[in-house]
Amino acid sequence: MSGAVVLLSGGLDSTVTLAFAVRDRGDVVALSFRYGQKHTRELGSAAAVAAHYGVRHVVVDVDLSSFSSSLIGEDGEVPSDRPLEEIGKGIPSTYVPARNIIMLSVALGLCESVGADTIYIGANTVDYSGYPDCTGAFFRAFEAMAAAGTKTGVEGNPIKIATPIQDMSKADIVKAGKAMGAPLGLTWSCYGGGEKACGRCDSCRLRLKGFADAGYEDEIPYEAV
Repeated sequence: MSGAVVLLSGGLDSTVTLAFAVRDRGDVVALSFRYGQKHTRELGSAAAVAAHYGVRHVVVDVDLSSFSSSLIGEDGEVPSDRPLEEIGKGIPSTYVPARNIIMLSVALGLCESVGADTIYIGANTVDYSGYPDCTGAFFRAFEAMAAAGTKTGVEGNPIKIATPIQDMSKADIVKAGKAMGAPLGLTWSCYGGGEKACGRCDSCRLRLKGFADAGYEDEIPYEAV
């Protein structure tokens, strides 16, 4: 087994993660999801990023529309204008129950199907929104489950999870992306789906801080900065 499956949302973190995978593994499949999110603007970015790297792009439909999250459906307000020091404290309404468990499970099946031995995911626990399914403990537990519950695992070739940006600040992620020539201008991190990023949601605020701290100007347009 060789190669990797990369979870690609179309955002900054997943795009830089894809850049790491392409650099280190070469044989890569990008995996995105249409799961009932308020908008699919990010999927356009994911497709553009995958095309930039010339990698196969798989989009899977998983209906999570009955799940409780402000990112799904028409109900629920996405937090905006929160002080940066508050972001990451507690679990925000943008948390989608079990999302990474579901997406990693699909990635696991795709790995077995294409003969890949590693799942890359752009999880981060430095400048992040406080999601419990982004921690090292969670990924170690998932690896153990995958080793026990898959053909490749019981045959002695367990699929691994790579989290290359896990302990990086947003500024370090931006710097790494720039150093690898990642197409950051194609990415979309905003929880809104307009022509321009809102500049006010948690994701936009963390992204803008990362670019500023790294000494770069973000290449995408914003409504408010």
